[in-house]
Amino acid sequence: MELTGAQIVLECLREQQVDTIFGYPGGTILDVYDALVDYPDLHHYLTAHEQGASHAADGYARSTGKVGVCFATSGPGSTNLTTGIATAYLDSSPVVFVTCNVGEHLMGKDAFQEVDITGITMPITKWNYLVTDVTQLASVMREAFAVARTGRPGPVLVDIAKNVTGATCDYEPLPVSEHFSQGRLAKVMARASHNFAEPEVDNDDVDCLVEMIKGANKPMLVCGGGVVRSRAQEEFERFATLVDAPVAITLMGAGGFRGRNPLTTGMIGMHGSQASNMGVDNCDLLIVVGCRFSDRIALNPETFASQASIVQIDIDRSEINKNVIVDHHIIGDAKDVLAKLNDRLEPQSHEEWKEFVFSYPVETEYEKSSETLTPKQISDTIARICPQDTIVSTDVGQHQIWVAQHFHYDYPGQLITSGGFGTMGFGLGAAIGSKVGNPDKCVVHITGDGSFRMNCNELATESYYELPIITVVYNNSVLGMVRQWQNLIYKKRFSQTTLDRAPDFVKLADAYGLSGRRVTTVAELEQALKEALECGHGYVIDCAIQEDEMVRPMVPNGQDITNFLAV
Repeated sequence: MELTGAQIVLECLREQQVDTIFGYPGGTILDVYDALVDYPDLHHYLTAHEQGASHAADGYARSTGKVGVCFATSGPGSTNLTTGIATAYLDSSPVVFVTCNVGEHLMGKDAFQEVDITGITMPITKWNYLVTDVTQLASVMREAFAVARTGRPGPVLVDIAKNVTGATCDYEPLPVSEHFSQGRLAKVMARASHNFAEPEVDNDDVDCLVEMIKGANKPMLVCGGGVVRSRAQEEFERFATLVDAPVAITLMGAGGFRGRNPLTTGMIGMHGSQASNMGVDNCDLLIVVGCRFSDRIALNPETFASQASIVQIDIDRSEINKNVIVDHHIIGDAKDVLAKLNDRLEPQSHEEWKEFVFSYPVETEYEKSSETLTPKQISDTIARICPQDTIVSTDVGQHQIWVAQHFHYDYPGQLITSGGFGTMGFGLGAAIGSKVGNPDKCVVHITGDGSFRMNCNELATESYYELPIITVVYNNSVLGMVRQWQNLIYKKRFSQTTLDRAPDFVKLADAYGLSGRRVTTVAELEQALKEALECGHGYVIDCAIQEDEMVRPMVPNGQDITNFLAV
């Protein structure tokens, strides 16, 4: 059948069983939005800003395990996506971004709202493509989804010339199961240099690790984001039980291993618990699954786990020996590798070693105040009042780390946060995407007063679509994490980190047709959460915390993992 390019885009989304799109229209993408009227099964969510749409598509992908989809127009529409694209890229989140550019005859002539978005996003996408031929459009769309979801997931951008969306050509529906046998994907598969199949796990590498485990007296495990992305939580928990080893969890690994499991030592790294960091520093075998040893984990790569043989399990070969030199590695999807290890392992026992590790605290205690709340009080109250399977979306800063430290996650996709790129303003859009993808679950957006200002315009989206998201603001009237560094490292020279200015977040919520309340005690917070859960619409809770409350522990950049500046 003969269709326009705009219709082909939407038919390709149907092929992929997509039912949710986040976006914002504009001139060059109008053909697509016009065609969208005839596709009622494709539910489009209009956000307040393209960046909000990008974060919503990302949150949808992380929380559901599906590929997120985001639309934007050319020029500023597409460049407004770049922060969201980079956020997805650094955290390996599968999102397909569809933008439309000016007509091919105008490219290179500085036409109105023209920009080379494929050139701009090349370093922050897994793959991108400029479509100038309508006959190639369906194949490119199919390849985009295949690239986004296979191997190490990531964002893909498809930019389509305006004339292509209006041009017509023959289109034949093609089931996803046949995509690899026809068109561009078939040609790509024929090239030995690129294969969309998951890497085959080397059994000899698995056997080698089994022997290393048998010979270890002080094994330590690290659960990284790769466990979450592959939904390998059951295999990882079985593995930890068999090895009988303490488990440290990265920020992106939250939910890959249950925070309530007695083997959990808490976070690792710059703001890791003393139990986690001391365990890594003293172990004789460190097995890291789906973690790239970022500078927030291995602060000093030269001394990181210096007494241990280090083993890295990762789907991406380029991550091996990139940041930390390892003694052994296994390439493969975490779920597949762990299943093979579990089949070969016999139960181990390391009681004395565990006793040593757990002699150190796994969480920080905070002094209580009658005038303000402590971070742990807020997290504990949320955990007590809200359902246990509540999805938590965060922005970036002190609140992000407090929530990772003190709120225990039970499954992948329960904590939605920007780890690698550290994007302030990520949380509300991501919460919207998470709620759309998981309508039956409670979604709590946890933010700081600095982060919330960045994209609080998305309260309009939350209000319009009647999404009952609870926003909890850790409000200390400062840029908390930056001020903490100024406190500890910059001799209390507080340059440009005081936020003694508007808005009043309760009044802001009311302006968007939502409810809000400011709280200073646990009792007030409990009441506000109960109101929020019962009201059926969005609710903003402004929590007063102390101005100089700190994230503890903290290890400075470049220091040994046990060199705690604050505990």
